Amino acid sequence: MTSPSTTSPLLTEPPLRLLVRMASPSAAAFLVQAAVSMAETGFIARLGLVPLAAMALMLPALMLMQMLANGAIGGAVSSAVARALGRGDPAAAQALVWHALAIAVMAALAFGGLYAFWGRSLLEATGAPEAVVRAAHDYGHVLFLGLAPIWISALLTSVVRGTGDMQFPARLMIVGSLVQIPLSGGLMLGLAGLPALGLRGSAVAVILVATASSLVLVFRLLRGAGPVRLLAEACRLRLRYFADILRVGALAALSPVSTVLTVALLNTLIGRFGLETLAGYGIVARVEFLLVPMVFGIGAALTALVGTNMGAGQVARAERIGWTGGALAAGLAGSVGLVLALAPGLWTHLFTREPASLASGALYLHIVGPFFAFQGLGLALYFASQGAGAVLWPILATLLRFVICVGGAALVMRTPQPALAGVYACIAAGMAAYGAVTAAALWRGAWRRAPT
Repeated sequence: MTSPSTTSPLLTEPPLRLLVRMASPSAAAFLVQAAVSMAETGFIARLGLVPLAAMALMLPALMLMQMLANGAIGGAVSSAVARALGRGDPAAAQALVWHALAIAVMAALAFGGLYAFWGRSLLEATGAPEAVVRAAHDYGHVLFLGLAPIWISALLTSVVRGTGDMQFPARLMIVGSLVQIPLSGGLMLGLAGLPALGLRGSAVAVILVATASSLVLVFRLLRGAGPVRLLAEACRLRLRYFADILRVGALAALSPVSTVLTVALLNTLIGRFGLETLAGYGIVARVEFLLVPMVFGIGAALTALVGTNMGAGQVARAERIGWTGGALAAGLAGSVGLVLALAPGLWTHLFTREPASLASGALYLHIVGPFFAFQGLGLALYFASQGAGAVLWPILATLLRFVICVGGAALVMRTPQPALAGVYACIAAGMAAYGAVTAAALWRGAWRRAPT
C-alpha cells in the first residue's frame, strides 16, 4: 500500500485548500517560466524582425513538444501513477517509471525523424519569405536533434507529480528557468563570452537545461526520495502499462496537436496581411500559449488529485475537485485576458515599436482577450479529465475549436475584402466553444463512465 502521508490528504482534505496548497508551487514555477518566454521574446526582438517572424513560425512546433511532453503524454503518466497509488498498487507505479522513459525516447526519435524529413517543407508551405523560413529551419534543426532530454525531463517530472509531490518539480523548474534566461540571452546575442548563435542559441539553451533537469530527476528517483523509485527489478516492459498510459495519452495528444495546428494555419492566413501583421500576431499568440503553463500549475495538481480519487473510487469528490480547479483557472486566465484587452501595450510594447505589428497585436487582445477565461476553464478540465482517464469530450471540444477558428478564418479570407478583425473574432468564438463544451461534458457525468 502507499503511505498514508502520501495518499490520505489527497482523498480527504477539502478540495479548495488542497488545490491551493498543491497548485501554488507549480503556479509559481510556471510564472517564472513565463518570464523565460518573455525574456526570450525580448532577446529575439533585438535580433530583428526576421527572427521575430521566424519564431512565430516555429512557436507552434516548440509548443507542440512542450504540450505533448508536459500535458498530453506527461499528464497521462501522472494520471497512471496517481491511479495506481490511489488503488494501493505501488508495484504498478514503479513499473510505470520505466515505461515513461521508454515512451520519452521513442517520442524523441519519432518527432526528430519527422522534422528531419519534412520540417523545411512544412515551413516553406506557410508562404513566409525565404529569409524567415531559413531562420526558422536553423532553429528547428537544433531543437529537434535535442528532443530526448526534453521528453525525458518532462515525463520523469510527471512521474513525480503523479505521486502528489508538486514541490520538487516546482523547485527544479524555477532553478532551470533562472539558468535558462541568461544562458539563452548569452547564446543568442553573444554575451559574456558565449558564441553569438542567433535564434539557434535559444534552442541550445532549452536542450542544455533539459539535460541537467533529466540528470537531477534520475538521481532523485534512484535515491528513492518519494513513494515511487527507479528500481532495476521493475524494468520489465509490459503492454498493459503502455496501454494504461497511452489509452489516455494518445487521445489526449489530439488536443495539443489540434491547438498547435490551429495556430500554424492561422499563421499562414494572417501572414497574407503582411510580415509586420504576422510578427504582431506572433507576439500576442505567445500570450495564449503562456496560458497553458499558467493553467498547468493548477492542471498538474488536478491530474494527480482527480487520478488518486478516481483510483480510490471517490468519483463525486473527483468531480468537485475538477469544478474547483476549473473555476480557479478561468479566473486566472480571464483576469489576464481582461487586463490585456484594456491595455494591450502592457504586452506588445515589450517587444516591438513597429506600428503595424502593434496594431495587429492590440486588435487581437481587444477581441480575443475577454475570452481567455473560457480557454482557462477548458484547459483545466482537460488536465482534470486526464486524471479521470476520460478525455474524449475535451478532445472533441478542441476539434470543435479548430473548426471554428480555422474554418471561420478561411471563410473570412475568401471575402472580397478580408478583415483581420474577422479572423480574430473566429479565434474568440473557438475559445468560447472549447470551454463551454468541456464544462458541459463534466456536468453531464463523463467521468462516471471512465475506467479506473
